[in-house]
Amino acid sequence: MEEKSRAKSFGGTTRVYSHRSEACDCEMSFAVYVPPQAENGPVPVLYYLSGLTCNEKNFIEKAGAQRYAAEHGLMLVAPDTSPRGVNIPGEGDDWDFGTGAGFYVNATESPWAKHYQMYDYVTEELPGLIAQQFSVKGDRAGIFGHSMGGHGALICGLKNPDKYASISAFAPIAAPSQCAWGQKAFTGYLGTDKAAWEAYDATELVAAQGSQHSILIDQGEDDSFLAQGQLLPEVFAAACTQAKQPLTLRRQPGYDHSYYFIATFMGDHIRHHAAALTS
Repeated sequence: MEEKSRAKSFGGTTRVYSHRSEACDCEMSFAVYVPPQAENGPVPVLYYLSGLTCNEKNFIEKAGAQRYAAEHGLMLVAPDTSPRGVNIPGEGDDWDFGTGAGFYVNATESPWAKHYQMYDYVTEELPGLIAQQFSVKGDRAGIFGHSMGGHGALICGLKNPDKYASISAFAPIAAPSQCAWGQKAFTGYLGTDKAAWEAYDATELVAAQGSQHSILIDQGEDDSFLAQGQLLPEVFAAACTQAKQPLTLRRQPGYDHSYYFIATFMGDHIRHHAAALTS
């Protein structure tokens, strides 16, 4: 593991690392905020998954999360959104598929399957690395994210209620099997058998099993992708109601899909996670 940068921030340190990933068979990067409380012993850890076109730096530089993480004593970890530079033909052709668009699934289709194992990377390899290298409480983890990363946070949390004690999302792709972004990604990474898609669709997962950890979602009402039918929070909310899955879905008038929206409500999300992780 190689440290690329470090800066003092709200009494702790914001850092960026790269390392060789076994799951993705390539070099991967992640950002981490180590709160000042980590100097005195292990702290809970909160994973953030970013959206389409983003890398490991977008969240840590734009979301304003360090202030709240320092207040509550939470470590923040933000991985990159896909493998990069692995020389797959066409990997950089589309902004919503390939580089910067791993969709947090384990690809089964060639040529993507060799490197695009983002689900295993996020839920297994990266937490293992964090546990080895940082002072964290292994049984105190939460997960959240934005857009494609909101989809990732929902599926990781729903599939692993024993690993993640808290879940939230900003404008998630909440029913990917029913929207153009999800259908494109799932077809490319998982093939045309829609039964295989269900394991990575939050709406299908909550209908089948639920998490029972309370989920918080914020959705801007002026989000252009909401209007285009890419996000479908109402479909997910209906599935939660049917499954009796606790959900707080907040529609925020005037807000769009950007990090201005995310930064506005970041404090609420950190407090949501802190309530579960520090109690």
